[in-house]
Amino acid sequence: MNNEDRNYCLILAGGMGSRLWPTSREKLPKQFIDFAGTGLTLLQQTYNRFAAFIDPSHILVSTQEDYQTLVQEQLPQLPPSQMLVEPVRRGTLAPVTWATSAVNRICPEARMVVTPADQEIFNEQAFEEDIIRALDFVGCRKGVVTICEKPSRPETAYGYVQAGEAIDSDDQIFRVKTFTEKPNAEFAKMFMDSGEFYWNTGLFVFATSYMLSNIVKHVPEYRDEFPEIANLGASASTDTVPRYYASLPNLSLEYALLEHTGHNYMMQSRFGWADLGSWQGVFTDAVHSVGGNTPHPPTDIKVDGRNNVTVHSEALFDNAEDNIVRLPNGHIAVISGLQGFAVTEEDGVLMICPKDDASAMRRLQTLAHLDSLQN
Repeated sequence: MNNEDRNYCLILAGGMGSRLWPTSREKLPKQFIDFAGTGLTLLQQTYNRFAAFIDPSHILVSTQEDYQTLVQEQLPQLPPSQMLVEPVRRGTLAPVTWATSAVNRICPEARMVVTPADQEIFNEQAFEEDIIRALDFVGCRKGVVTICEKPSRPETAYGYVQAGEAIDSDDQIFRVKTFTEKPNAEFAKMFMDSGEFYWNTGLFVFATSYMLSNIVKHVPEYRDEFPEIANLGASASTDTVPRYYASLPNLSLEYALLEHTGHNYMMQSRFGWADLGSWQGVFTDAVHSVGGNTPHPPTDIKVDGRNNVTVHSEALFDNAEDNIVRLPNGHIAVISGLQGFAVTEEDGVLMICPKDDASAMRRLQTLAHLDSLQN
């Protein structure tokens, strides 16, 4: 069997994207939005990116029942048998376990890459080369490879991976020393200054047999509630929700498993990466990428001389800096005297809020009169 025949991909597309409200709504989360005006939604971009080098029949998409129709509309080429429809949200470990066991039943020698559906990748060719290299690596060595990005700032909203011993000649793959989830500002600065820490992109690569054996060993709740896992996928299927899915604990892949496997590796990416997780994150990554530090910056994101970012929008700025604007087509923002704000409108809801104040955005979402506008 060729290496290409053993390569699989799982796209995680079930999140609500609440930190990018009001552009991202519970009924239409960010993965289903053409965020930067490219003509494709983030989910479609992610699918196309992997379909360029992984057999489309080997690409699975995990989503929630509420979003099943959206996935079908945006990826009409995806057969129902390649869609894992979760009845409830159970963190990242549950869909990864389901997909891994189903793929392993079909191809015991399979290698899989797990990816979020809502990332920006700036160099597609380098991305393909890095992912293929990681797939080949786990095909001949026990372990999980976490794809990581060299930090450009002390970001507190990302997870960090500490690199240990280099195990290849070009210093791209390292053993993992530690995982740290969303450090405070002081530690984030220490991590960046040390040169040993990298951002966790949420891209994970592993052999399915290795992953399943570790789930059985380290996650007893899954071993007990997911009988097919103990049999390494003997009855797992993408067509039927596992019987005990709703009773599974809500666990992340990193917290429940990766910190305990003992064979963790990280790869320093060469493709340029941004996480569309919050307005502050979009702002800082836009300034970084458009400023010339990535090979192929987004085409419809602009940054002026005072770090005002417009995303697929038109805006005029006067005595304003460090703002981010995203408005519907045909709308123009005229902004004076603002510093550090997000100005965004979607479906008749205009939000003007400090871009780094996630708690304020959550409060705005809970206001009753705004909630009624989302329906």
